[in-house]
Amino acid sequence: TMARAATSAHARTLLRAAASSSSPTSRARTARTARASTASASASAPSTSSPRVASAMEVHQFNALDDNYGFALRCVASGVVALVDAPDYDDIARALAAKGWTPSIVLCTHWHRDHVGACAALRGTFPALRVYAPAREVESRKIPAELVDVGVREGDVVRVGDARCVVRETPGHTLGHVVYHFEEEEKVFVGDTLFAGGCGRLFEGSPAQMWDSISKILAMPDSTNVYCAHEYTVSNMKFALSVDGGNEALQARAREVSEMRARGEPTVPTTVGVERATNPFCRPMAAGVQEGVGMAGCTDLAAVFGAVRRAKDNF
Repeated sequence: TMARAATSAHARTLLRAAASSSSPTSRARTARTARASTASASASAPSTSSPRVASAMEVHQFNALDDNYGFALRCVASGVVALVDAPDYDDIARALAAKGWTPSIVLCTHWHRDHVGACAALRGTFPALRVYAPAREVESRKIPAELVDVGVREGDVVRVGDARCVVRETPGHTLGHVVYHFEEEEKVFVGDTLFAGGCGRLFEGSPAQMWDSISKILAMPDSTNVYCAHEYTVSNMKFALSVDGGNEALQARAREVSEMRARGEPTVPTTVGVERATNPFCRPMAAGVQEGVGMAGCTDLAAVFGAVRRAKDNF
């Protein structure tokens, strides 16, 4: 505990030094624009017709809290850094200090504390930081409006330097949940909508909503890297095998996951292609999954998905 505290304090010192390294004029100018209201910021969000610019993006994935993953993204061409979600200040501080990066953007996926809990502290360290969050959750006061600069909705475009991401609304886990899709970079940051081998609990949405949300992710190319916010894959594989045990791709994936975790390796990111082949929540049309939840021949995929979700809840 003492070592963790010392490291945390050192990381905070480094971050504050980095945050103060820009000129006072630049910091003041950026800070003035950073506190715009959610409504006006949403109105001025970049258009979906913005030209696409391919760019290299570096992703620094790090552990946070008990089983969360945090993600720091850096546009190589411009040096602009963004965080996806803000689970814990100290964990973020250490990760940024290790890379020598200073964030200017936070992309929040939903209102749960392990995704937005560090936003206020980060704003204290980085006055020019701009926080993007689901507009629906700002409007419903799930996320305090004072923490947010830009409320985002379906189809909005956010730029991280030269990298362009499209916002997709994915209700289910929460009603306002969004994911951030960097199309050119073939990366999508999905929060708690989809996990490797699983999906988020339906705390607020319906099975039909969640299946529609997952279908948006499945519409992306198979090569798309899927960055999930938690390391739940071992337990997800156990459940998946219980409802789709005859799936040879799933059997191989379960072995791979077990070996990866035994080596201390993360199972995130996964890919759309891997999840399409092995994740029962992505396969309600598969005969094996339908049989596994007692709905053989059912053509209502949302209903099958709901049955899979209920089975997982009781697993």
